[in-house]
Amino acid sequence: MFYREAGQFKSSYAADQAIFPIRQDQFGIAIILILGFLAIPFFGNEYFFQAIMIPVLVFSLAAIGLNILTGYCGQLSLGTGAFMAVGAVACYKLTTAFPDLNFIIILLLSGLITAGVGLLFGVPSLRIKGFYLAVATLAAQFFLNWLFNKVAWFQNYTPSGTITMPPREVFGILVTGAEANAMHRYLFCLIFVIILSLAAKNLVRGPIGRSWMAIRDMDIAAELIGFKPFQTKLLAFSVSSFYVGVAGAMALSLWLGSVETAEAFDINVSFQVLFMIIIGGLGSMMGSFLGAAFIVLMPILLTNVMVGGFGLQAVTAKHFEFMFFGGMIIFFLVVEPHGIARLWQIIKEKLRIWPFPH
Repeated sequence: MFYREAGQFKSSYAADQAIFPIRQDQFGIAIILILGFLAIPFFGNEYFFQAIMIPVLVFSLAAIGLNILTGYCGQLSLGTGAFMAVGAVACYKLTTAFPDLNFIIILLLSGLITAGVGLLFGVPSLRIKGFYLAVATLAAQFFLNWLFNKVAWFQNYTPSGTITMPPREVFGILVTGAEANAMHRYLFCLIFVIILSLAAKNLVRGPIGRSWMAIRDMDIAAELIGFKPFQTKLLAFSVSSFYVGVAGAMALSLWLGSVETAEAFDINVSFQVLFMIIIGGLGSMMGSFLGAAFIVLMPILLTNVMVGGFGLQAVTAKHFEFMFFGGMIIFFLVVEPHGIARLWQIIKEKLRIWPFPH
């Protein structure tokens, strides 16, 4: 009985309402944090930080943002890539306009600007929902990409049309720009993602999160018992856009460095983040991390196996990658709609009574 809860009594409301109330979960999180803060920085190289860990953290934050809107509030969105582009452009404009402004404040302001844009495009959710709302957010995706591509002011009138993050320091440590150390960028990204993830977890466990879930499960009944759909949906859009905007700002500053917004944050990114929460688990914070890790790491694994192991061409391996992800999405939608997070819950239930049959 590896996952035994017997004897773990709580003597206060704070202990009973803890995010990780069970001792085994606390040990598991402590091990993950030790690996993240000590083992990975010690053993990892620049490729590992730049191509694996930072993308996983950035997409985890974007998946949390979309999960708040789709998984918790039930509002389908296909404009995640556009809102990430808003965050990236806002971060670039703020950094170049205010060189002395603290980089942490720049990230938060980028999220707030994206929240305002998301609030604007969330207004249609008051009248439409489901497939029609998805089409409305898809229109936002194409409109914002067109806007950033056509209006040169967003790129500070650069001839190439790309935006490049200038070097910035946090507490005397360089975290952006070509000269920034990859490990420093990873650690800053890790700390920022952990703080925002804890904030999101506490938000969805409180009254605001319950109002979102009430609107998701049955909006008419939720309105009859006192919830206000207007404020609830718009709040979900704004909070979701804030997280997605911060993820976009971090993608530009800590991961990519230089991007062309219309290409780097296109419709494929929107579908990619949507697949993360479908495979990871809708309405689950842990599912956002699991889905992001799965989507980022699996193509690398498939490419190494097919190209390096079986000698296939890279183009052929890419086709197999599309087929694999399509099959996985169908599998999770049919067999386990709650994703990998639900599979982990089932494993914990089995471990509670192991080795006895069940």
